[in-house]
Amino acid sequence: MARKKNNTSISIKKRVVGTLNKGLVPVEYSFRLFRKAFNSIKKTAPLVHDEIDALIKSNIVTIDKRKRIFKKTKFEDFGETITSSLIKKIPNVNERELRKIVGSRSSQTFMDMIAKGLSAGSISEKDYTILSKEKKFKRVLIANRGEIALRVIRACRELGIETVLVYSKPDKNTLAVKFADKTYCIGNETSYLDVNKIINIAKKTKADAIHPGYGFLAENAKFAKLCEKNKIKFIGPSSRTIELLGDKVMAKKAMLKAKVPIIEGTKKALKNKKHAIKVARKIGYPVIVKAAAGGGGKGMRIVKNKENLENAYDSAVAEAHLSFGDQTLYMEKYIEEPRHIEFQIIADQYRHVVHLGERDCSIQRKHQKLVEESPSPELDEELREKMGSVAVRAVSATKYEGAGTVEFLIDKNKNFYFMEMNTRIQVEHGVTEMVTGIDLVKEQIKLASGARLAFNQDNIKLDGWAIECRVNAEDPLNGFSPSIGTVTNYIPPGGPGIRINSICHSGYKVLPHYDSLISLLICHGNNRHEAIARMERALHEYLISGVKTTIPFHLAVLKNKNFINGHFTTSFIEKNNILESVKKHCRKERKALTNEEKIIVVSTTVSKYMEKKNHQNNKPNQWVMAGRQEAMGQETN
Repeated sequence: MARKKNNTSISIKKRVVGTLNKGLVPVEYSFRLFRKAFNSIKKTAPLVHDEIDALIKSNIVTIDKRKRIFKKTKFEDFGETITSSLIKKIPNVNERELRKIVGSRSSQTFMDMIAKGLSAGSISEKDYTILSKEKKFKRVLIANRGEIALRVIRACRELGIETVLVYSKPDKNTLAVKFADKTYCIGNETSYLDVNKIINIAKKTKADAIHPGYGFLAENAKFAKLCEKNKIKFIGPSSRTIELLGDKVMAKKAMLKAKVPIIEGTKKALKNKKHAIKVARKIGYPVIVKAAAGGGGKGMRIVKNKENLENAYDSAVAEAHLSFGDQTLYMEKYIEEPRHIEFQIIADQYRHVVHLGERDCSIQRKHQKLVEESPSPELDEELREKMGSVAVRAVSATKYEGAGTVEFLIDKNKNFYFMEMNTRIQVEHGVTEMVTGIDLVKEQIKLASGARLAFNQDNIKLDGWAIECRVNAEDPLNGFSPSIGTVTNYIPPGGPGIRINSICHSGYKVLPHYDSLISLLICHGNNRHEAIARMERALHEYLISGVKTTIPFHLAVLKNKNFINGHFTTSFIEKNNILESVKKHCRKERKALTNEEKIIVVSTTVSKYMEKKNHQNNKPNQWVMAGRQEAMGQETN
């Protein structure tokens, strides 16, 4: 009897399976088509792939209330299921807009709908990486100062990461120190270079990672290696990559191997002055001598003839040794009046690389950038795509990880050449953030945590135009000499499209030990004309008293016709006599009072106050007057 029941049960199961197999034929066919499409985007969009894969498996076949095994799944119902699930798992998505897009039949492909849904609504900041909660850093030590230290603190706070800040004695009262979760004084003004102290504090506070910011130890391969040795994540590329790209001679060799166009020059370091003269004769003047470990214009000299080469070589060696502790030099053919264009890139640990467009940094003085903008008025779409592809290829060849910048020079014929790569976050990173909506510092931290890029190059779109002016405490009428002192009044500009990265405030002290940067003023507009107009307005609104600033210089640049028309090179300041027109834009300041005048003003003010007070005291009280009048009335009666 039991055997008969078992046979019946097996028979029923076989019939059910047969029915299922027949019914699943069209579903299986559809599923395979979807699966094929999803597999093609598995690498570029793993989140979307895994989510939709799971939804298809769980929702393509359903059982309805009428006990039917299968029913034809409606497109709208399927879209509703997907939308609900995505909304739960992806933050900052406009639900109404996402439901509208997913339910629309006008969308050409399923993946188009999902891509549109993910970027729906007015989201000003986009996440381009995926990071699980398990991998997120709990605590980050910031080995820097000034505005970049505050910038990293803000990014960490938004990510829910605790911050530890090391600071020098002169920086005790700065905003970065006030806003960090934990702070440790590490000594005098040079202590930001004390790697042993910084590592010890990182270990003491159990920091998962160290963010070096820019400058100081940001491109120090030995410091990065020390972090690796102590199992502390250095937020940036590996020590090996920093060493490769930090040495300009080695970097050029790597670029040659990757078939990236480079400027003609030495493939090895210069041995001595005689070697330099021999190379210059071969390349042809003008040439430029550069520090192999350099950056920021330090250890760099332009040489136009043989007579000047020896002095230029000696001064470059001295400055390179002073700035980087390395006096190695190399030589390149000097490209006269080029454009300086850099491409921002981000790369994860899984060899995925994208670029975020370019920044034009051609407005500079003595190789120091002063004004940056994105996009560049020099590049058309074809050249932008070509240069961007080369930048990605250059980064891919070095197994790069994190945020970085590939810098190029463009000659008069629009030929471009690799110049160097900065293996850190750039001072001007905010310009790219304004046109892409991507928080580069947050992405940098997430990538260091092991995050994976979730989108490909096609997803990166530039929105509008952004310009940055570096407002320094310097006197442009006196050779840009630093203006040391206390800021007595500080009123920053505001309004649409204005962003300021700064730690400045009334009472802020501009110190002689560090750079004289007051703020990074960034303005965004729908187009270049609007961005320039907003920047001009913002500079006029910006009130800084107590120290000289470069605001008049920036106004002179913005008013120049060649700048307005986008016609400028790295020699713009000299060619257009910008410094001669700076005086027109200087605010007329009241002459400072002498000590005798101050005493007269104070004494006069006190005298007037006492006179007014005594006059008020001599005034009869109203109640006293009323009492007197009443008494007089009684006497009369």
